[in-house]
Amino acid sequence: MGEVALPALVGEVMKRSSLVWLTYEGSERARPVWHAWQNGVAYVVSGGPEQPLPGILNTDRVVVTARAKDTRERVVSWVAETETLVPWTSEWRVAVDALAPERLNAATIDALGEVWAAESTITMLTPTGELVEYPGSYPDDSLAAPPPATPATTRGPRPWVAHRRPRRAPRL
Repeated sequence: MGEVALPALVGEVMKRSSLVWLTYEGSERARPVWHAWQNGVAYVVSGGPEQPLPGILNTDRVVVTARAKDTRERVVSWVAETETLVPWTSEWRVAVDALAPERLNAATIDALGEVWAAESTITMLTPTGELVEYPGSYPDDSLAAPPPATPATTRGPRPWVAHRRPRRAPRL
């Protein structure tokens, strides 16, 4: 694939994908995040009532892995420089305008800016031009990771139900 086609691939995949994975130093695993892509950069909102991204404020580079929307297969992984946007600046307002329509299940889009300014952080991800994976350069191993530790447990046996038909042994 030509050098000119790779940045175009990143832009096209990011426009079509609503979910990407971020890997960065200080994070124990890749984290799925929703984002907005506009003017060649990705915007991510985290903290407060939004998606948790612990350690994102302490890193200056992340690897963004994007998938194809229809097949959900990994298409490209690229390196981005991070910049935390200061609330109410012009860059921050551009990011809010891009992120607000992408926010699913928002009570009101008008109040998102105030909530994000008070409780959340908006991070701008700018491509460096460095690609980690792209078509024709995928690794041979599966990249599968064990699930993260959780206090959740499986539930016990199913409860007895009064109207359930009893199981009978089949007649021979």
